Amino acid sequence: MSVSHYDLCVVGGGINGAGIARDAAGRGLSVILVEGDDLASGTSSASTKLIHGGLRYLEHMNFRLVRESLRERETLLRTAPHLVRGMDFVLPMGGSGHPAWKVKLGLKLYSWFAGKTRLPRFRSVQNLAGEAFGLPLRPEYKRGFVYSDGWGDDTRLVILNAVDAAENGADIRTRTICTGLKAESGNWVVSLHDRNSQNNYSIHASAVINATGPWARRFLEGTGLDENDPDLPKVRLVQGSHIILPRQHKGEESYILPQPDGRVVFVIPYERDFTLVGTTEVDFAGDPKDAMASEDEMAYLCAAYNKTFKAPVLPEDAIFTFSGVRALVDQDKKSVSAISRDCRIYHHKRLSKPLISVFGGKLTTYRAQAERVVDLAVDLIKVVADPWTADQPLTGGEFDGGDLGAFISRQKARYPWLPEVLLKRYAQAYGARMDMVLDGVDSLSGLGIYCGQHVYEAELRYLVTHEWAQTEDDVLWRRSKLGLQVTDETAENIASTLSSIVA
Repeated sequence: MSVSHYDLCVVGGGINGAGIARDAAGRGLSVILVEGDDLASGTSSASTKLIHGGLRYLEHMNFRLVRESLRERETLLRTAPHLVRGMDFVLPMGGSGHPAWKVKLGLKLYSWFAGKTRLPRFRSVQNLAGEAFGLPLRPEYKRGFVYSDGWGDDTRLVILNAVDAAENGADIRTRTICTGLKAESGNWVVSLHDRNSQNNYSIHASAVINATGPWARRFLEGTGLDENDPDLPKVRLVQGSHIILPRQHKGEESYILPQPDGRVVFVIPYERDFTLVGTTEVDFAGDPKDAMASEDEMAYLCAAYNKTFKAPVLPEDAIFTFSGVRALVDQDKKSVSAISRDCRIYHHKRLSKPLISVFGGKLTTYRAQAERVVDLAVDLIKVVADPWTADQPLTGGEFDGGDLGAFISRQKARYPWLPEVLLKRYAQAYGARMDMVLDGVDSLSGLGIYCGQHVYEAELRYLVTHEWAQTEDDVLWRRSKLGLQVTDETAENIASTLSSIVA
């Protein structure tokens, strides 16, 4: 493969890398993004799926992060209405938790930081037993609060940021490993290995962004660059685990359960038929790819749940678990809960060519983080390019008014033959891009091979052609969450159809 030159080489295909690639490509920079596995195959597929300000961060006086997170929540509600939506959270008062006056004060401050918002204001509930969402709670929880925050599809956010980057000219290469960096002739020579073809080749880049998440320090060590820099941020790897249970409650409300150790557990209705409970926060050592929920973590989540709800759950009730590892910027704090989720953007000034590493950060603020990284990068490579992502919809979110319900109604009229469950899934996953999935199709038979459970060949072709899907897991766990629902037969049919498309 011939050597090519790019303004920016982004290493890492998680939310930070994809967001940076989108921002930079939209400013007119030539961009290549390389990811050693699939997009969103690491931490970015293992979040609690919340787009929120972080109510508990107020306890640690991290007001700047809360304010920025709430501002970004509004930005994402506006620019990605197909992927991000409001969600009500019930905060029960009782047991040994914080006193109600303190929680009310925190919610008032949270609302004040949020400013003008499309989400409802918080309210006090004097009799939880008189509300449908209070019925599952144990009787000692008599009062509480309801407030609104955001929920988002984490993996779809990654994928569509990458799609948007590609539509603005970025070169997205999955299953491509960066094996080395070398400063030469005024540029970085970036050595790459294509895992599919087993080819080794190089590209040139004016600047490199290390957006490898929990692998950021390992990347620096592997390339032999600046790992001994005394000013390099200390990183603490923290594992967060979740369990998924059969649906526990009928309502659409989620619950937030503060724990005596300072951690917070969320109970969230998930993918129609399930309940998600998470997350834990425990120190992690080893390869983040190997992260998995321990027996202690599962027991912790069940204990937190059982302390609040009437009907108990056991670890063996979990039908699925997932774990992710975050790289938090260590501030010498003993408690993981006390460590800020803020992002540290680090310019390796000792090196002759621009290298920027991204440490920490959270899903909610990825867009603002990406903007700051690209601001620094264009300054270093002396290019004038203005930010743009705060005002432009993420691809698929361009429907009028950003009202998903109204968009679904219009799509029903346009595709009356499409089953409602499939139409809603397409609308929520692809937004306006669902028209690309359905291009030229006017009946179910036109969607091609039927794999079962509303999965058709046309969607798989779209995912391979436009979203870099190659394997069954790419489709079932990262381009969708269908892995929770499909039967073995459907999964086998998907794998077979994919193999014929990819071949």
